[in-house]
Amino acid sequence: MKYLPFYVAIFVSVISSTVGKLEIVNDEELLSLIRTEKYVVVLFTKKDCEPCDKYESELAVLREDIVDSLNAWVVKAVGSQLVRLYSPTNEPALVFFRHGVPLLYHGAINDELILHTLTSNKEPIVKELTDETFEHLTQAATGATTGDWFVMFYTTECVDCQRLQARWEAVGAELKTRLNVARINRAGAGAATARRFDVFDVPSFVLFRQGKMYRYQIRKYDVPSFISFAQEWYKNVKGERVPVPKSPFDDFTAMIADYLRQNPWLWQLGGGTFVVGLLLSVVMKLRSGTKSEEKSKKKAK
Repeated sequence: MKYLPFYVAIFVSVISSTVGKLEIVNDEELLSLIRTEKYVVVLFTKKDCEPCDKYESELAVLREDIVDSLNAWVVKAVGSQLVRLYSPTNEPALVFFRHGVPLLYHGAINDELILHTLTSNKEPIVKELTDETFEHLTQAATGATTGDWFVMFYTTECVDCQRLQARWEAVGAELKTRLNVARINRAGAGAATARRFDVFDVPSFVLFRQGKMYRYQIRKYDVPSFISFAQEWYKNVKGERVPVPKSPFDDFTAMIADYLRQNPWLWQLGGGTFVVGLLLSVVMKLRSGTKSEEKSKKKAK
């Protein structure tokens, strides 16, 4: 019995060494969790990082609550190459994956605030718009009943756009009670909408508010800057009247100009003039066909 305190001391030492620590995963294990699990909370850390240790201590305290409320995995990745996809400032970074969609936590290192952010954003916030749904959902030209919309134009090939997804979700989480946050694929299902608003570069951001549009032209892509612009800073930008959707002919002409803008080598080879001529001839035929159809309808009447 006289040796009991010694063994107790060893036991306490072992327990205390594991308190405040999260399970470590490598990049391959993390990607597997993101793909297969509904909820994953990841702390990206690095060695000899005091803020990282503070973050981990807060999460360790919250781990049981997070598991109980979300049935989520709570892990950490040390020196991960993946952090660059989600955080512009690297470690420490706390990212919450919902069905694989990342949300970058940007609040204070506070256990109550962290838990509230995670539990109140269990589903992705950012809405995906297309040419078919844009005007119906946003009512941008009329500024009617659906509220304000902050929209990011992106493409799947744009690396910067991919790295913005976690931050854009964070913007949506912060502003969801005040306005709608969405995105639209400029090179895919949202190509006509991008041409309508003369959006040629990605990523691009436009705030639609009460029938006017405000372009985000600040070269800062952090969460606080986006939030500040949507709430107040847009007033410093000249508002543009939201144009109505282009007619098929006008959109086709804009598509020609956009194609030549993206392929300047056509001019260098002398093919630009040929392409323009060919496409314009198609436009003229379409117009003449429409006029003939209108005349026939009048005669029928």
